[in-house]
Amino acid sequence: MLVLWLASATPTSAAVKKIIFDTDPGTDDALALMLALNSPELDVRAITVVPGNVTASQGLENALRMVSLANRCDIPIAAGAQHPLFQKLITAEFWHGKNGLANIELPRSKCKMDSRFGPDLILQMVHAAPHEITLVPVGPLTNIALALLKDPSIAPLVKEVIIMGGSISGGNVNASAEANIYNDPEAAQIVFRVGWPLTMVGLDVGDKTLFSKKYLDQLGQTHGPVNDFTYAVGKYLIDLSAQFGLPGSPMYDPLAVGVAIDATLVKSPEMHVDVETRGEFTRGETVANRHGTVERNVLRGDHYVIEGIDKVTPNAKVCVDVEADRFLQLFVSRIKGK
Repeated sequence: MLVLWLASATPTSAAVKKIIFDTDPGTDDALALMLALNSPELDVRAITVVPGNVTASQGLENALRMVSLANRCDIPIAAGAQHPLFQKLITAEFWHGKNGLANIELPRSKCKMDSRFGPDLILQMVHAAPHEITLVPVGPLTNIALALLKDPSIAPLVKEVIIMGGSISGGNVNASAEANIYNDPEAAQIVFRVGWPLTMVGLDVGDKTLFSKKYLDQLGQTHGPVNDFTYAVGKYLIDLSAQFGLPGSPMYDPLAVGVAIDATLVKSPEMHVDVETRGEFTRGETVANRHGTVERNVLRGDHYVIEGIDKVTPNAKVCVDVEADRFLQLFVSRIKGK
């Protein structure tokens, strides 16, 4: 009986999700990474760095220092792309602080950079564990696109992809586009079109997860290296959000990790999503077909006529709602005292 009880009480390895965390380490990336590293449901197999919130070199330094703070030098940390596929990089120190980490100066890292190129590391790990790896990119999708361009055969071998990016109700860079997609729309277009299981954790659902003083105060009751760093980043973000009239800071990237931990936190109907790459006012917009159909127009003489309605195949689960308090309490519970 004792043997049977022990077997049932021990989590099986199948219940743990193997993830590759692709990140442009700014402030909400930092919170997402700490959540991932402190959640038993997730096995972080690698961290790959992409430019976005900060330059590629600053992002790599941030990732190394954060992983060292969490005492997880066992995880490979690899540099990836140095710039978007076809456009100039846009960095966001305006939002994230001069170093991308709320101007918090972490101790020098004890961890060493993996020598492999980030997209190559993704390819190697997916091939080594087919149908087992979940990709969690929370920055521009440049590294993921580069991996696909080099070896499209990984698409059916990836278990799932959970991205923080996009929106179906307007942007934050401009009226249409969310920042991660806007920073490399061509890369995003590749990632959305490849046909693998994909969940889009967008701007609009992230806006519902406001990390407010209520949750910050809960973190302030306990201490530890990760706890105190997360508290400091959270306070910076709350203070920044207050300047724009918000009672808390949206937890964009951490929510993508939350969905990897527990998909029941969100409602995510299937839709077909395209990425606009050419529009003067809409470049970087994620365009979701909510009805799953398009009109079929056929040229008759000098004009087109509608001949019928064609169905479109969904290519993404699009998060439209979230149990915000349950997610935020989960976040706090994983970080407290660490």
